[in-house]
Amino acid sequence: MSDGGDLWAVVPAAGVGRRFGADIPKQYLPLAGRRVIDQSLAVLLAEPRLRGVVVALDPRDSFWPQSELADDPRVRRVAGGAERCHSVLNALEALAEMAGADDWVLVHDAARPCLRANDLARMIEILCDDPVGGILAVPVRDTMKQADDAGRIDATLARERLWHAFTPQMFRFGLLREAIAAALAAGVLVTDEAAAIERFGRAPRLVEGQADNIKITRPEDLPLAEFYLQQQGRIC
Repeated sequence: MSDGGDLWAVVPAAGVGRRFGADIPKQYLPLAGRRVIDQSLAVLLAEPRLRGVVVALDPRDSFWPQSELADDPRVRRVAGGAERCHSVLNALEALAEMAGADDWVLVHDAARPCLRANDLARMIEILCDDPVGGILAVPVRDTMKQADDAGRIDATLARERLWHAFTPQMFRFGLLREAIAAALAAGVLVTDEAAAIERFGRAPRLVEGQADNIKITRPEDLPLAEFYLQQQGRIC
Protein backbone atom coordinates (compact mmCIF):
# COMPACT_ATOMS: atom_id res chain seq x y z
CA MET A 1 0.00 0.00 0.00
CA SER A 2 1.30 3.45 -0.89
CA ASP A 3 0.96 4.86 2.62
CA GLY A 4 2.61 1.91 4.34
CA GLY A 5 -0.53 0.42 5.88
CA ASP A 6 -1.05 -3.31 5.45
CA LEU A 7 -4.18 -4.68 3.76
CA TRP A 8 -6.39 -7.34 5.35
CA ALA A 9 -9.79 -8.84 4.54
CA VAL A 10 -12.76 -9.91 6.63
CA VAL A 11 -15.43 -12.24 5.27
CA PRO A 12 -18.59 -12.57 7.39
CA ALA A 13 -20.01 -16.04 6.68
CA ALA A 14 -22.06 -17.01 9.74
CA GLY A 15 -25.46 -16.70 8.03
CA VAL A 16 -27.68 -19.65 7.21
CA GLY A 17 -29.37 -18.16 4.15
CA ARG A 18 -32.99 -18.65 5.16
CA ARG A 19 -34.29 -16.78 2.13
CA PHE A 20 -32.45 -19.16 -0.17
CA GLY A 21 -34.24 -22.19 1.26
CA ALA A 22 -31.45 -24.74 0.70
CA ASP A 23 -30.44 -27.57 3.04
CA ILE A 24 -27.01 -26.05 3.51
CA PRO A 25 -25.92 -22.42 3.92
CA LYS A 26 -25.80 -20.68 0.55
CA GLN A 27 -22.09 -19.92 0.84
CA TYR A 28 -21.38 -23.66 0.60
CA LEU A 29 -23.51 -24.36 -2.46
CA PRO A 30 -21.66 -25.59 -5.56
CA LEU A 31 -20.88 -22.94 -8.16
CA ALA A 32 -18.87 -23.64 -11.31
CA GLY A 33 -16.81 -26.44 -9.78
CA ARG A 34 -16.18 -24.76 -6.43
CA ARG A 35 -18.22 -23.69 -3.44
CA VAL A 36 -19.60 -20.16 -3.46
CA ILE A 37 -17.37 -19.11 -0.56
CA ASP A 38 -14.27 -20.48 -2.29
CA GLN A 39 -15.06 -18.46 -5.41
CA SER A 40 -15.33 -15.36 -3.21
CA LEU A 41 -12.16 -16.05 -1.24
CA ALA A 42 -10.14 -16.92 -4.35
CA VAL A 43 -10.52 -13.40 -5.75
CA LEU A 44 -9.37 -11.83 -2.49
CA LEU A 45 -6.41 -14.17 -2.07
CA ALA A 46 -5.26 -13.49 -5.64
CA GLU A 47 -4.71 -9.82 -4.72
CA PRO A 48 -0.95 -9.61 -4.05
CA ARG A 49 -1.20 -6.76 -1.53
CA LEU A 50 -3.47 -8.72 0.80
CA ARG A 51 -1.80 -10.00 3.99
CA GLY A 52 -4.55 -12.37 5.11
CA VAL A 53 -8.26 -13.08 5.49
CA VAL A 54 -10.36 -13.65 8.61
CA VAL A 55 -13.54 -15.64 7.98
CA ALA A 56 -16.30 -15.37 10.62
CA LEU A 57 -18.33 -18.59 10.77
CA ASP A 58 -21.17 -19.99 12.80
CA PRO A 59 -19.54 -21.87 15.72
CA ARG A 60 -21.62 -24.93 14.74
CA ASP A 61 -20.53 -24.77 11.09
CA SER A 62 -19.63 -28.29 9.92
CA PHE A 63 -19.18 -27.43 6.23
CA TRP A 64 -16.10 -25.20 6.41
CA PRO A 65 -13.50 -28.02 6.77
CA GLN A 66 -14.55 -29.32 3.34
CA SER A 67 -13.97 -25.94 1.69
CA GLU A 68 -11.10 -25.75 -0.77
CA LEU A 69 -9.38 -22.87 1.06
CA ALA A 70 -10.08 -23.92 4.66
CA ASP A 71 -6.46 -24.95 5.20
CA ASP A 72 -4.87 -22.04 3.35
CA PRO A 73 -2.30 -20.49 5.76
CA ARG A 74 -3.50 -17.00 4.83
CA VAL A 75 -7.05 -17.77 6.02
CA ARG A 76 -8.06 -17.71 9.69
CA ARG A 77 -11.40 -18.88 11.10
CA VAL A 78 -13.19 -17.10 13.97
CA ALA A 79 -16.63 -17.45 15.52
CA GLY A 80 -19.30 -15.26 13.98
CA GLY A 81 -22.24 -13.61 15.73
CA ALA A 82 -26.00 -13.25 15.52
CA GLU A 83 -25.88 -10.50 12.87
CA ARG A 84 -23.41 -9.47 10.20
CA CYS A 85 -22.12 -6.57 12.30
CA HIS A 86 -21.37 -8.92 15.21
CA SER A 87 -19.45 -11.26 12.89
CA VAL A 88 -17.43 -8.40 11.42
CA LEU A 89 -16.55 -7.05 14.86
CA ASN A 90 -15.52 -10.53 16.06
CA ALA A 91 -13.23 -10.83 13.04
CA LEU A 92 -11.76 -7.38 13.68
CA GLU A 93 -11.08 -8.26 17.31
CA ALA A 94 -9.19 -11.36 16.15
CA LEU A 95 -7.33 -9.28 13.57
CA ALA A 96 -6.21 -6.88 16.30
CA GLU A 97 -3.40 -9.32 17.11
CA MET A 98 -1.85 -8.59 13.70
CA ALA A 99 -3.25 -5.33 12.31
CA GLY A 100 -2.38 -1.77 13.24
CA ALA A 101 -4.89 1.04 13.58
CA ASP A 102 -3.84 2.55 10.25
CA ASP A 103 -3.98 -0.71 8.32
CA TRP A 104 -6.76 -1.17 5.79
CA VAL A 105 -9.53 -3.77 6.01
CA LEU A 106 -11.66 -5.01 3.14
CA VAL A 107 -14.99 -6.52 4.21
CA HIS A 108 -16.48 -8.76 1.53
CA ASP A 109 -19.64 -10.88 1.44
CA ALA A 110 -19.03 -14.64 1.39
CA ALA A 111 -21.96 -14.98 -1.03
CA ARG A 112 -20.64 -12.42 -3.53
CA PRO A 113 -18.46 -14.65 -5.75
CA CYS A 114 -18.38 -12.60 -8.97
CA LEU A 115 -16.14 -9.76 -7.79
CA ARG A 116 -13.77 -8.87 -10.61
CA ALA A 117 -10.05 -8.78 -9.81
CA ASN A 118 -9.63 -5.52 -11.71
CA ASP A 119 -12.49 -3.89 -9.75
CA LEU A 120 -10.81 -4.96 -6.52
CA ALA A 121 -7.40 -3.66 -7.61
CA ARG A 122 -8.80 -0.35 -8.85
CA MET A 123 -10.78 0.14 -5.63
CA ILE A 124 -7.63 -0.36 -3.55
CA GLU A 125 -5.69 2.12 -5.68
CA ILE A 126 -8.43 4.76 -5.43
CA LEU A 127 -8.98 4.42 -1.69
CA CYS A 128 -5.47 3.80 -0.35
CA ASP A 129 -4.90 7.55 0.13
CA ASP A 130 -8.50 8.46 0.94
CA PRO A 131 -9.03 10.06 4.37
CA VAL A 132 -12.16 7.95 5.02
CA GLY A 133 -12.29 4.88 2.78
CA GLY A 134 -15.24 3.72 0.76
CA ILE A 135 -17.24 1.01 -0.90
CA LEU A 136 -17.67 -0.65 -4.25
CA ALA A 137 -21.05 0.36 -5.64
CA VAL A 138 -23.15 0.72 -8.79
CA PRO A 139 -25.43 3.63 -9.72
CA VAL A 140 -29.15 2.84 -9.70
CA ARG A 141 -30.47 2.48 -13.25
CA ASP A 142 -34.15 1.71 -12.64
CA THR A 143 -36.89 4.08 -11.56
CA MET A 144 -37.09 3.85 -7.76
CA LYS A 145 -40.39 3.83 -5.85
CA GLN A 146 -40.95 4.41 -2.16
CA ALA A 147 -43.78 2.37 -0.61
CA ASP A 148 -46.24 3.26 2.11
CA ASP A 149 -47.34 0.90 4.91
CA ALA A 150 -50.07 -0.57 2.69
CA GLY A 151 -47.63 -1.54 -0.05
CA ARG A 152 -48.66 1.23 -2.41
CA ILE A 153 -46.41 3.78 -4.05
CA ASP A 154 -45.85 6.74 -1.77
CA ALA A 155 -43.27 8.56 -3.88
CA THR A 156 -40.98 8.28 -6.90
CA LEU A 157 -37.37 8.92 -5.91
CA ALA A 158 -34.82 10.73 -8.03
CA ARG A 159 -32.33 8.04 -8.98
CA GLU A 160 -29.47 10.33 -10.02
CA ARG A 161 -27.89 10.22 -6.55
CA LEU A 162 -28.85 6.64 -5.60
CA TRP A 163 -26.36 3.77 -5.62
CA HIS A 164 -26.50 0.03 -4.93
CA ALA A 165 -24.03 -0.70 -2.12
CA PHE A 166 -21.82 -3.70 -2.90
CA THR A 167 -18.75 -5.18 -1.27
CA PRO A 168 -15.85 -5.01 -0.67
CA GLN A 169 -16.05 -2.07 1.69
CA MET A 170 -12.64 -0.69 2.67
CA PHE A 171 -11.79 1.29 5.79
CA ARG A 172 -8.96 1.81 8.26
CA PHE A 173 -8.83 -0.98 10.82
CA GLY A 174 -8.93 1.25 13.90
CA LEU A 175 -11.75 3.45 12.61
CA LEU A 176 -13.91 0.54 11.48
CA ARG A 177 -13.44 -1.37 14.72
CA GLU A 178 -14.36 1.67 16.80
CA ALA A 179 -17.33 2.59 14.58
CA ILE A 180 -18.94 -0.87 14.66
CA ALA A 181 -18.37 -1.22 18.41
CA ALA A 182 -19.99 2.18 18.99
CA ALA A 183 -23.00 1.27 16.84
CA LEU A 184 -23.56 -1.98 18.73
CA ALA A 185 -23.13 -0.23 22.09
CA ALA A 186 -25.91 2.14 20.99
CA GLY A 187 -28.14 -0.78 20.02
CA VAL A 188 -27.82 -0.08 16.28
CA LEU A 189 -27.45 -3.16 14.06
CA VAL A 190 -25.78 -1.60 11.04
CA THR A 191 -26.33 -3.58 7.86
CA ASP A 192 -23.02 -2.66 6.28
CA GLU A 193 -19.71 -1.18 7.35
CA ALA A 194 -20.30 2.13 5.60
CA ALA A 195 -23.36 2.73 7.80
CA ALA A 196 -21.17 2.43 10.90
CA ILE A 197 -18.68 4.91 9.44
CA GLU A 198 -21.54 7.29 8.53
CA ARG A 199 -22.68 7.27 12.17
CA PHE A 200 -19.25 8.70 12.99
CA GLY A 201 -19.95 11.68 10.76
CA ARG A 202 -17.69 10.48 7.94
CA ALA A 203 -18.65 10.26 4.26
CA PRO A 204 -17.32 7.08 2.59
CA ARG A 205 -16.38 7.33 -1.06
CA LEU A 206 -18.40 5.51 -3.74
CA VAL A 207 -16.20 3.58 -6.17
CA GLU A 208 -18.11 2.42 -9.23
CA GLY A 209 -17.74 -1.27 -10.01
CA GLN A 210 -19.33 -3.76 -12.38
CA ALA A 211 -22.99 -4.71 -11.94
CA ASP A 212 -22.18 -8.44 -12.23
CA ASN A 213 -20.78 -8.39 -8.67
CA ILE A 214 -24.05 -9.94 -7.47
CA LYS A 215 -24.86 -11.44 -4.09
CA ILE A 216 -26.29 -14.97 -4.00
CA THR A 217 -29.64 -14.49 -2.27
CA ARG A 218 -32.19 -16.58 -4.17
CA PRO A 219 -31.97 -19.85 -6.17
CA GLU A 220 -32.13 -18.03 -9.50
CA ASP A 221 -28.92 -16.16 -8.58
CA LEU A 222 -26.77 -19.31 -8.87
CA PRO A 223 -27.10 -19.88 -12.64
CA LEU A 224 -26.75 -16.13 -13.17
CA ALA A 225 -23.53 -16.12 -11.14
CA GLU A 226 -22.21 -19.06 -13.15
CA PHE A 227 -22.96 -17.16 -16.36
CA TYR A 228 -21.10 -14.10 -15.06
CA LEU A 229 -18.10 -16.20 -14.03
CA GLN A 230 -18.00 -17.71 -17.49
CA GLN A 231 -18.20 -14.25 -19.09
CA GLN A 232 -15.30 -13.16 -16.88
CA GLY A 233 -13.21 -16.08 -18.09
CA ARG A 234 -12.98 -17.69 -14.66
CA ILE A 235 -14.54 -20.94 -15.90
CA CYS A 236 -14.53 -22.64 -19.30
